[in-house]
Amino acid sequence: MKTLLIAGLATATFALLSPALADPIKIGVTPGAYADSVATAAEEAKAQGLDVEVVEFSDWTTPNIALASGDIDANYFQHKPFLDNAIAQRGYDFTDIGVGTLANIGLYSLKHKSFDEIPEGGSVAIANDPVNQGRGLLLLEKAGLIKLKEGVGFKGTLDDIVENPKKLTFTEVEGPQLVRVTGDVDLALGYPHFIVAAKAFDPASGLIYSGIDDRQFAIRFVVRKDHADNADLKKFVSIYQTSPKVREAIGKAFADNPKLYTIAWQN
Repeated sequence: MKTLLIAGLATATFALLSPALADPIKIGVTPGAYADSVATAAEEAKAQGLDVEVVEFSDWTTPNIALASGDIDANYFQHKPFLDNAIAQRGYDFTDIGVGTLANIGLYSLKHKSFDEIPEGGSVAIANDPVNQGRGLLLLEKAGLIKLKEGVGFKGTLDDIVENPKKLTFTEVEGPQLVRVTGDVDLALGYPHFIVAAKAFDPASGLIYSGIDDRQFAIRFVVRKDHADNADLKKFVSIYQTSPKVREAIGKAFADNPKLYTIAWQN
């Protein structure tokens, strides 16, 4: 009886230290590179005894809501600055457990072949969320089209533009939907993997791109803090980072063009 009691207490203690996940493990993603690569990793994981379900979302808000409510066990769509902002704004008890792909961003035009051709009063579509908008504004500044307040960095907003010599007008759009409005404006912020997924235009036709200097914007596997040490989730991240098939899926999602992405956990 004493032996059984001790064994029962040990089991209960382990359960508290490493919370069990629902079966299967549910991972939230957005379409394109993240969905495709996680789906490939899920197939690899199945052979290693992990049952993983990939849940797609079409926006950048619902995946965190779903994670907080327990509808999914992890998500893979956001970088660290976006995560930090979401935690600050919504009070999420989240952390990241592994780094993934660094998706470069670009500025695209289907009407003009250079920044010089963009007319005075030209229209620009940019992400509507705080961090990705700031990242896009930094790229516009790098292109010489605007100047931002000193020191705002990726936290800059449209209100932080201090010089706009072409008097550009801005339309704020949900990040994943930018690809759909690119043809309607003179210039648009673009995410190559969404462009590839939509088969809308050539993802390598950007007038300028970000790059490895944007290392902090690599996508993260994010979980609730009470699952940060879960062995199954850690195993899945390891499979993602070491599988050659996952690497192939990532490359395909970025049109096998190395200027569009970086394998962040290796660089």
